[in-house]
Amino acid sequence: MAIRGALQQRGDTCFAINLTRHRREDHDGLYFPHSAAAVLRQIAALRPDIIHQHIGGDLHTRLLLLGTLCSLMPGAKTVLTFHSGGYPSSDEGQRIGPAHSKARMMRRYDRVIAVNTEIRDFFLRCGVSPKRIHLISPYSGVPLHDGPLPDPLEQFLRGHDPLLMTVGLLEPEYDLPLQIELLGEVHATHPRAGLLIVGSGSLEEELRGAIAAKPWCEHILLSGDLEHEMTAAALARADVFLRTTLYDGDALSVREALELGVPVVGTRTILRPEGVRLVEIGDRPGILRAVLECLQGIHARQPSPAAGKQNIEAVLCVYDEVLRP
Repeated sequence: MAIRGALQQRGDTCFAINLTRHRREDHDGLYFPHSAAAVLRQIAALRPDIIHQHIGGDLHTRLLLLGTLCSLMPGAKTVLTFHSGGYPSSDEGQRIGPAHSKARMMRRYDRVIAVNTEIRDFFLRCGVSPKRIHLISPYSGVPLHDGPLPDPLEQFLRGHDPLLMTVGLLEPEYDLPLQIELLGEVHATHPRAGLLIVGSGSLEEELRGAIAAKPWCEHILLSGDLEHEMTAAALARADVFLRTTLYDGDALSVREALELGVPVVGTRTILRPEGVRLVEIGDRPGILRAVLECLQGIHARQPSPAAGKQNIEAVLCVYDEVLRP
């Protein structure tokens, strides 16, 4: 959506087709088709000069097949951005070489955008020409939110000081039970502290049960998914952002927190940006110590320079390049 906004600002026409589970009615050039055939019909009807496909997580064959079909459309150039922290090093990712069917489909794109060096190296391993690869962070800046927040969320934010917050999937690799236990220890010195967990996933019911069993359960809000703008508005009011995962890629929520000046405590990975207070994976005493230091002002709030605009401009340069005669 940030790319679309930048294109519209410079006078280009841009449509967005949403393939995620969050379906709405079509409006204002945004489309939410419900089937593969409807996706293809919609793309064909729009007759685009450029089709930019974003794939996150696993590299599903059906999504690459969509890119292959788009590459056959007359007059259309294709661009792929692959957003994934772990796929290249996964068992499946390691098995893919130049002769693999997925590699052959990736080579049909006119340009590919890697969001980190691991994905760039993966593209090279798949035989994609270095001239077609661009390394661009997907971070586009913090979105603005002018409207009110939902009442339960607003009441929780007002009722807790300090506020710890995390954003992600409710899945094992996010190690959320550690954060739930951590809040109990934070309460020893900060009895009004709260923990806001934003996201959804397969562990939702299990985590709700774990929270309900704690004496400090009323100080934890499992909000479910929120619109991006609402999440950012809540993040701006947080005192510490937690990214204490067992495994991680380049989390955009971490970059948003840093841009807002919110101290970030995160487990050590190769992709953490500068400014994160790094701790070891699973080190609850170390994480507690880092959180308390942040709350004591040892790591003061200091907004980082916004890099989102430069990243969007880099994507527009890819578009201009691919259309150049």
